[in-house]
Amino acid sequence: MPSSEHRARAWLQQTAVVFNKDVLIETRTGEVLTTSVFFAVLVVILSSLSYYLGPETRYQVAAGVIWLAVAFATILSLSRSWQREREESAFDALITSPLMPSALFAGKACSLLAFLAVVEAVVIPATALFFNVNLLTSGAGLLLLALAATPGIAFSATLFGLMTVRTRARDLVLAIVLFPLLCPTLLAAVVATRELLSGMPLGELSDYLVLMLVFDVVFLAGGLALFGTLAEE
Repeated sequence: MPSSEHRARAWLQQTAVVFNKDVLIETRTGEVLTTSVFFAVLVVILSSLSYYLGPETRYQVAAGVIWLAVAFATILSLSRSWQREREESAFDALITSPLMPSALFAGKACSLLAFLAVVEAVVIPATALFFNVNLLTSGAGLLLLALAATPGIAFSATLFGLMTVRTRARDLVLAIVLFPLLCPTLLAAVVATRELLSGMPLGELSDYLVLMLVFDVVFLAGGLALFGTLAEE
């Protein structure tokens, strides 16, 4: 029987194969990032024109704008990513291949996480520009919050995106199913971002960070355990 070290190495290699596939396709087409980044920046611009009433509201609005843009970008990125797998029965080929289901989940989740990281790298500076936020004082804290919140968003979106891959109204079903599940981490991220921008020390935001990390662990474990079962249904 193969050793645990050999299985772990094989799992990592399979995860890398799926991740590299998605990244390579995106590098050649640019479909996911172009659409998601454009839409996310549009959300920031429209919000700055509609809701920014002056310095007294900038931090409250900016916090919501960042994570609202990320949430919508998640839906767009996930929808296009899974649409590729539906074309020419590519998804059926993936689940019948020798790939471990957990490695398939991890690879898809990591690629979505990479796409969202690019979106956030554009959205956060754009929000800082339009809402006059000083990234020199809050940039490190925003990075930490993004590192805590984004993995859970990617893990849960990948898992429940699979559930809608074969449905006709998949985009609608995905939004209906996913947004309620994202509420804990999105609410924690919005409130923590608002308090951070308002001047609260990062050490006092530990409760929000713990909540987001718990969300990350729950959906990572759930995705690794349930992805294979959901893929076969």
